[in-house]
Amino acid sequence: MLYIPADGVAGKEITPEWFADVFHLLVRNIHEIVGLPTDAPLRHVTSPFTGLETVGVPQATPEDLNRAVARARLAQKRWAKTPAIQRTKWLLRLHDLLWKNSEALLDIIQWETGKSRYHAFDEIQDVAINCRYYARTLRRAIGAERRRGALPILTQTTVTYSPKGVVGVISPWNYPLAMGISDALAAIAAGNAVVAKPDSSTPLTVIAAKALMVKAGLHPDLFTVVPGRGSELGTPLINQVDYLMFTGSTRTGRSIAAQCGENLIGLSAELGGKNPMIVLDDANIDAAVKGLIRGAFSNAGQLCVSIERLYVHDSIYAEFKQHLMKHIRKMRIATSRDWDVDMGVLISPEHLEVVETQVKDALDKGAIPLVGAHRLPQIALTAYAPTVLEGVKPGMTLYDQETFGPVVSLYRFHTDTEAISRANDTEYGLNASVWGKPAHAFAVARHIEAGTVNVNEGFTAAWGSVDAPMGGWKKSGIGRRHGIEGIRKYMEAKTIAVQSRAVPIAPILGLSQEQYARVMKLALQALRRMGIK
Repeated sequence: MLYIPADGVAGKEITPEWFADVFHLLVRNIHEIVGLPTDAPLRHVTSPFTGLETVGVPQATPEDLNRAVARARLAQKRWAKTPAIQRTKWLLRLHDLLWKNSEALLDIIQWETGKSRYHAFDEIQDVAINCRYYARTLRRAIGAERRRGALPILTQTTVTYSPKGVVGVISPWNYPLAMGISDALAAIAAGNAVVAKPDSSTPLTVIAAKALMVKAGLHPDLFTVVPGRGSELGTPLINQVDYLMFTGSTRTGRSIAAQCGENLIGLSAELGGKNPMIVLDDANIDAAVKGLIRGAFSNAGQLCVSIERLYVHDSIYAEFKQHLMKHIRKMRIATSRDWDVDMGVLISPEHLEVVETQVKDALDKGAIPLVGAHRLPQIALTAYAPTVLEGVKPGMTLYDQETFGPVVSLYRFHTDTEAISRANDTEYGLNASVWGKPAHAFAVARHIEAGTVNVNEGFTAAWGSVDAPMGGWKKSGIGRRHGIEGIRKYMEAKTIAVQSRAVPIAPILGLSQEQYARVMKLALQALRRMGIK
């Protein structure tokens, strides 16, 4: 493995001062962007790259949150009346600004999260694709629809869609741009206002994104950022919004779901995963190995859809393992802005401790380290080596609990039925990957219990198919993002049925209720025979 220390930036040392200059290219006045007074208390974010503190972020209080929601409600009432074409133009202007400012955004994402530049690019790419998708499909998603009426010809039924109002978005630290605003874009496009509570570790990326959203023409109160701790702001936010989007752990998701249920508001939640990858006997070994590296070690494994369990057919197990070890040992791990870095570092010392504790538990109970399983202090305080373990069994924490790090458990299987059974033997069901000849792999994929299943890819094929719904089965979440479903979840449906005045759905022409029932029975049976209804 090639470990590369920080390389500096265009001949300069990577410092908080350099980062502040980059950040302020996009955010001229951070207090104005977050809508907080200049005397608000600050919290300085620590960069995983260096362990040094970065720009100070004003912290919102519950009272600040109340004011933000009130402003959002006023702005939303005006925005809901804005024609779809204007919302579409705003999305496309934002799309263009994202690419125009992509280098600065890449720097901010990397500095704040510790991920590689290529993996930071994934975030900008994701948001840009969503901008184009929502712009292209908005009219269809929010437009009125004709539906089949109660009685053919005599009943005209239309479904209309109206925005819910104010949507809360609680986003995680691992993908602060993609998770911070992609769902918000759908909510705003649908006519809502959004109050966003980014993770305390990574608020700067979301704040920079808001600056671009405003520059693209969005009223500042339609996307309000309330930086602060979830323990202080989470419940007050849930108690005031009309719908909530949450991305995070299953444990936190349970608590949030209970609060949303108490308030009778809708919730969409993408939660944890213990995602499997199956390599069938007819798989291309080299392609599958490279796919595993992308699928398991993107963003150092800190990804909800990341692969953590690897099942390889017995007939190719030895060859696959040999190729996998060779490729992992060639990986470039660094805190660097270079594009050829394969993996960055973990978000914090605390999270490093979580990953390390799971690995140590497995090793203490008999698991065998094939590669990795140790820190990389020569790279950074939070660096951890890409890790593959054999012999992981029930009773070990990482056997069935999400690790959320660059750690993969390797197993062999003998039949497709066995692989499917073992892949499904989990309380999670977010993502899966199957490698083999397309028809064979597709047949296996149909039996996997997960919201997305990728054939001959780790996760990006399904994630990038933004016209299709994405979300979790089992304890991996509720609701869906992407697709028409990803817009309409932020809207209320209304059914308007217009009945012919000449023929009501009631006795007519002097018929008694019993006679009317007989006539309707004959009519409905006739419609059934004609295949109409």
